[in-house]
Amino acid sequence: MAKIIVLISCVSKKSLATSPARDLYTSDWFKKAARYAGEIADEWYILSAKYGLVHPDQVLDPYNATLKTMGKRARMNWADRVFTELKKHIQPGDTVVFLAGQAYREYLAEGISRLGCKIDIPMEGLRIGEQMQWLNQYMRKG
Repeated sequence: MAKIIVLISCVSKKSLATSPARDLYTSDWFKKAARYAGEIADEWYILSAKYGLVHPDQVLDPYNATLKTMGKRARMNWADRVFTELKKHIQPGDTVVFLAGQAYREYLAEGISRLGCKIDIPMEGLRIGEQMQWLNQYMRKG
């Protein structure tokens, strides 16, 4: 049975306390993206610049890392690590929905496609304010 898996990028605004990942990231954008994921997905995960592929219930220490400041080789290594973990959760026919910017998708999406999964990037090209509007509109419909 095909599944929908949502991947949400980590955000810089975090709790100062060790927390389950779903509670560690505290920005309005992340909270809305997580709510959206919870409504549409069979499973959802966080793409953490430090920890890789993270289940929402996984307990994490606060950190300060972003892919945006990493070099190409580091981003490629990060994507390889995430893909290795993600392959355990996806199969051909699944849809992988990215709620993540280009830096988090660039070395990950191709491998997912090669596995026979559909890629969906519903907010591609939208700036952060437009993403918030998109998420707000979805919440009003849902």
